[in-house]
Amino acid sequence: MPTAHPIPAAPLRVLKRLALIFVGPLIFLFLAVAPSFCGQRRGFRGWYWRRVSRACSWLLWFLDIRVIISDSARAALAQDENSVIAVNHRSHLDGFAMLHVIPDQKWVTFGAKKELCRATLLKRGFLGAGLLEIDRENGRHALDSLTEAVGAMPPRRSPILFVEGTRSRTPGLPPFKPGAVLIAQATQRAVRPFVIIGSDKLLPRGAFLPKAGSITIDILDQITPDPSQSTDDNLATLRHAMAASYDAASGETTLFD
Repeated sequence: MPTAHPIPAAPLRVLKRLALIFVGPLIFLFLAVAPSFCGQRRGFRGWYWRRVSRACSWLLWFLDIRVIISDSARAALAQDENSVIAVNHRSHLDGFAMLHVIPDQKWVTFGAKKELCRATLLKRGFLGAGLLEIDRENGRHALDSLTEAVGAMPPRRSPILFVEGTRSRTPGLPPFKPGAVLIAQATQRAVRPFVIIGSDKLLPRGAFLPKAGSITIDILDQITPDPSQSTDDNLATLRHAMAASYDAASGETTLFD
């Protein structure tokens, strides 16, 4: 699996991106059709997510995007249990960067909006991977169904939820949605904050091709919601911790294009 690497000269970067035009659809096709043939086999989801993680690593390698994360953060992820992963959302690169750094010992799944889960080309793969469908038009039903699904998960598996609800349009962290905290409270799990810095500089809104450069991911200690406090207070505690990490590292992004 590709790891951090020196950024090559511009001509080689162009060649790698041209190669991705041919390799990318083959990887996507494999991930899309694999659940049709072996989605019902025991252990499929763990195997499938490892393949998705490696595909994300290769994609970032072809695009010459580094993901910077500490060894201690990787170790914490490998041991993480009984958590809801809360992550900020900066660009379409976020999911790829997260799956690139999550070790095999840690099982995850994403919450995805209903429209993506039912897209013709993606539906079978998403269902086979166990993605959690989110109906944004029916918030109460979405929260109930997510809580039920998370409650049935083994401690080793965690849902990944974007706490802003969608990609942020502001320089800092906007107000958070309460879903991650509510689900953690209802399932007696802790919240594991992921902070992503710099992905929006590589692929801002409206851009089609990302720039080469680096994305930083910071993994914070688990935060257990305090039952004596309100949901708003617990949400404020989570946002304060993530905002402090984000603000401290926001100047670390490096661009190579």
